[in-house]
Amino acid sequence: MTENPTRNSRPARPRRSRALPPWSLVAAGVLTGGLLGGAYGVLKPPTYTATAYVLAVPTESSDSAAALGFAQAYGRIATDLAVLGDARERAGVPLDTLRAGVRTATSPDAPMVAVSASSVRPAKAADMANAVARSLAQRADATKADTHVELVQFSRAPRPTAPSSASPVVTGLIGTSAGGLLGALVLLVRPGRRPEDEAEPRPATVPGPAVASDAHGPR
Repeated sequence: MTENPTRNSRPARPRRSRALPPWSLVAAGVLTGGLLGGAYGVLKPPTYTATAYVLAVPTESSDSAAALGFAQAYGRIATDLAVLGDARERAGVPLDTLRAGVRTATSPDAPMVAVSASSVRPAKAADMANAVARSLAQRADATKADTHVELVQFSRAPRPTAPSSASPVVTGLIGTSAGGLLGALVLLVRPGRRPEDEAEPRPATVPGPAVASDAHGPR
């Protein structure tokens, strides 16, 4: 009797590739985000911020309520071209640098304008803030006959001793949090596996050779 060649040539059982656990996406995001955030904090030059204060003072023909209102108005025009153009020469920087580095803030309770300037050099940050504050006070002084309010320099901007930008540790923590969140989002939105994909594949069944009595029946 000849041996059926299909009996011994059973198909090889497919080997399943071992998939990574789901939490590995979150771990990879945390690691990548922390490395990128820390590298950004190390490579980016630190930024220094200096702040000068000017005070709106009413004249004899005005009152404190008017001074408070004009302080809000002067805070909005402190970064206009007319004010920054006069401050450019005193600060010794281009006009675009003043536009990008100078910010103002006002208080609803006090007639005061805070002029802040940021730069990679501490001394330059103080020069920029003081130059804009002085230019703003001169602009207000030129119109005090009509507004009955003048601006006086309340406090000059000192040279900052510590950077105002985030340290590498902080940027690393921010990157870690962002990377972990991104990894979790990817884990949530990735398509799930179908039940048939999770089931173990069964080997193909090959029938054995039929017995002679079964093939021809009883004699």
